[in-house]
Order: sequence, then structure tokens, then C-alpha cells
Amino acid sequence: MRLSSFSIGFHIWVLVLCFALGAAMGSFMNCIAGRMVRQEDWIHGRSKCDACGHVLGWKDLIPVFGYISAKGRCRYCKAEIPRDCLWTEAGLGALFAVCAEWFGLSMEAVRAMGLASILLGLSLVDLASYEIPDGFIISGIVWWAIFLPFMGGSIGSLAINGLIGGFAIAGGMLAFSLLFDRISGKDSMGGGDIKLYFMVSLYLGLARGFLNVILSCIVGLLFVVLLHRHKIPFGPSISISSLICLMVGMPIVSWYFSLF
Repeated sequence: MRLSSFSIGFHIWVLVLCFALGAAMGSFMNCIAGRMVRQEDWIHGRSKCDACGHVLGWKDLIPVFGYISAKGRCRYCKAEIPRDCLWTEAGLGALFAVCAEWFGLSMEAVRAMGLASILLGLSLVDLASYEIPDGFIISGIVWWAIFLPFMGGSIGSLAINGLIGGFAIAGGMLAFSLLFDRISGKDSMGGGDIKLYFMVSLYLGLARGFLNVILSCIVGLLFVVLLHRHKIPFGPSISISSLICLMVGMPIVSWYFSLF
């Protein structure tokens, strides 16, 4: 149900709640990604300041507001807290609110929020280590399977369409990568990127999955130009384009096929 069908007060309350939940999830994913990169136990243990090692209190762990109230510095050693923490929390919070606005009060909105969280986590790890852990890919596949009964159609049909998209897109990218590597003698795409294409194509299907391939390459090129770097991790580009395709991919695909 669209949020616009409710009162303005309830509409705003839902968006604020979604932002808060998204910010909390952004903080959680940032913590998981950091521990994975440092090869620490990401399940157990308390959050600590990277500079002084002091265990963080509950005030420090409030997403967004904890950073702002501390003026971007550790309360104990006054070391500067990376701004990435703030942007990660605020960004996923805003994305949760966008999902609620776009999909309304629906299971599709919850599914999109979960996928966005998984994509954020793997992107943070990929940015720091140029690796995409299989755990995120498996989580995305399991999350897709869980929501099949709630997507308003035949579970079998939805599963088949998703699997066709996943295997077709990932298989095509694998074949292209192997051919390009053989011709150029250089590695063109990591195995984690291909696995990621498979996972997100389960959600997108074949048509939007193909659009995602094109859009992710464009996003990747933009990152190269804007960051002035010759090599960038491709996971964030795939993640950004996947979320765009999840929301507006079908209208774009329909418009394209209407031209013929």
C-alpha cells in the first residue's frame, strides 16, 4: 500500500522510522565489514575506537547522532572518526526511506531493504580489500528465496525466472571474462563479481539483469573518471546499479521494447 494513501503524519513517521532502522543497519554493516577486513570475529566482541582501543559506550553507538554529538571525534582520545561511518549510516537510512516511499508498506519494500543492506556490506569489504566474501552472496540468495512466497505470484514461476536470469547473466559474464582474459592476457573480472551478478540477477530477472550489466559498467566508468584511478573494485558499481534496476529497471525495459 502506497504511503501517500495514509495521513501525512503517519507518512512522515514511517519514513523517519525507516531512516532510523536503515542507519542502525548501516552502522551494523560498517562494523561487520571492518571486522572482516581486519580478519576479526565479527559475531562476538565489543565495538572499540580504532585509535585508542577504548570500548564504545551506548552514546557512541547511536547511528548518525552519535557522530554528530561527538563532533566527529572519539570521546576518549579525541581522534578523528572517519566520515565514512557517518555517510554509511545516513546513506543506508535514506535508502531505507526511499524503499518505503517507492514500494509502500509491502514485503517488497522489506526485501529491497534487506538486499540494500547486504550490498552495502559487501561493497564496504570490496572497497577495502578488493574481495567479495561468499557469505554476503549466500545471504543474498537465502534472502531472495525467503521472500519468494510474498512476491504476488507463483513461487515456481518466480524461482524459475530468477534462476534463468541468474545463470544467464552470470554465465554470460563468465564466458566474456574468460574470452577477454585469453585475448588480452589480463584479468578482467574477479570471481566475486560474477557471483554477485548471479545473486542480484535472481531479484532482477533476465531483462533487468541485462540492463544491470550495462548500467554497472557505466557506473564503474564514472567512478574511474571521478576518482582518477585506473583500478577500482567493481562490487560497489554492481550494487548501485542493481538497486537502481530494482526500482526503475522495469519501466526502462518496457520503454526500450516499446520502440520495436
